[in-house]
Amino acid sequence: MQALLDAIARMEPGTDVRRIFHGRGGRYPGCEHLLLDAYPPVWLLTAFEPVPQEQLDAVHAALEQRQRELAPEQALNWVYQCRGKGGAETRLMAGSVPEPHVVQEDGARYRVHLLKGQNHGFFPDMAEGRRWVRQTIPTVQRARVLNLFAYTCSFSVAALQAGARQVVNVDMSQGALATGQQNHQLNGISTGASYLAHDLFSTWGKVSRAGPYDLIIVDPPSYQKGSFIATKDYAKVMRRLPDLLMPGGHVLLCLNAPELGTAFLRDQMQELAPQLQFLGRVPNPPVFADVDEERSLKVLLYRAPVER
Repeated sequence: MQALLDAIARMEPGTDVRRIFHGRGGRYPGCEHLLLDAYPPVWLLTAFEPVPQEQLDAVHAALEQRQRELAPEQALNWVYQCRGKGGAETRLMAGSVPEPHVVQEDGARYRVHLLKGQNHGFFPDMAEGRRWVRQTIPTVQRARVLNLFAYTCSFSVAALQAGARQVVNVDMSQGALATGQQNHQLNGISTGASYLAHDLFSTWGKVSRAGPYDLIIVDPPSYQKGSFIATKDYAKVMRRLPDLLMPGGHVLLCLNAPELGTAFLRDQMQELAPQLQFLGRVPNPPVFADVDEERSLKVLLYRAPVER
């Protein structure tokens, strides 16, 4: 717990959504179950086992102290969510949560919801993936992008802001895509995005007809019963990639499963899409450092041959 309190005391002012403390990386013994994120103007403490009340009181005191130092004119707003084995509990511990709650990253705005569900509408750990998209899209004239497992479409917003001509967003959840549409509207994006609220594995025809693509983003859940199980379903996506890509097109392969390392992705890609060249791994934000980087978020880059 002391490592978390120390991180709170060192927090720098900032307006972007960001991770403050990443106990899940295993670098702070005794704090492996704790995460702290800033979703301005709200702090979110996530715990994967119950936190005793006296420790929650200590977190409150630390947040209150740092809030007075950083922004004394603002009230302290913070939320505690426990994702223990008995089910999730979410509590507003102080202040309030805006409604609608809009956060920003690199100038883009996104709607989030901290008081319902375990997924809040935006994943801070994918910040470098979105930055890679922002840096790469301007190098491709009138880029067409396929955003698979699009969720609330943060990749789509980043791509269109960077100059993409079209982004096709595919996700089973109509609700997530509805939030994605709101995210585009929040950023003044009225054209270029389309939304397919379908099971990808029964939508390949529509996906193929809208292609080929200059960039394909694959960011699935690692295990979501009835939707996607990485060990079983990732291969189904990989074998389709070569036919969906423009010559010289890129693929961003993402996986957030601690039990599956980069070899899981690389070995299958070598078998199922050997013509795609592995370019490297996009580094995670430093705050997400892990004692074993193979357990952390994997974001791998591939490229199709320039000529077929």
